[in-house]
Amino acid sequence: MKLVSSAFADGAAIPRRFTCDGENLSPPLQWSDAPEGARSLVLLCDDPDAPAGKWHHWAVYDIPPEVTQFAINAAQNARMKQAVNDFRKAGYGGPCPPHGHGPHHYHFRLLALSTEGLPVKANASCGDVEREARKHVIAEATLVGWYER
Repeated sequence: MKLVSSAFADGAAIPRRFTCDGENLSPPLQWSDAPEGARSLVLLCDDPDAPAGKWHHWAVYDIPPEVTQFAINAAQNARMKQAVNDFRKAGYGGPCPPHGHGPHHYHFRLLALSTEGLPVKANASCGDVEREARKHVIAEATLVGWYER
């Protein structure tokens, strides 16, 4: 499976407009080669460089396997199932590392699952979604971008 963005390359800087210092838009993402047995997809974004440990920025779950991309600001789609991030808001929270903390790396991960839907509560956290999804993963793709303030 492959996960890419037209806004930034793997290992490159995430443009400001997709961060808390810009418009805080979710970036455009495209994926391909999901395995044939995939019954749903989950998209996660987190920052493992956060001072207090991994910071969850976004989790979208129960994505139909025929979906192969998210446009810019797809997180504004109220029909998408999105978890509560560590900013305590449902949906996308862009990169927002502490000032002077150096570059933080943001891991966008696409998980292909063997189950059609995740049995999580309506206000599930990103961590809840990831824990449940990990029980059903059949493939995974990662895209990493960085941002520094």
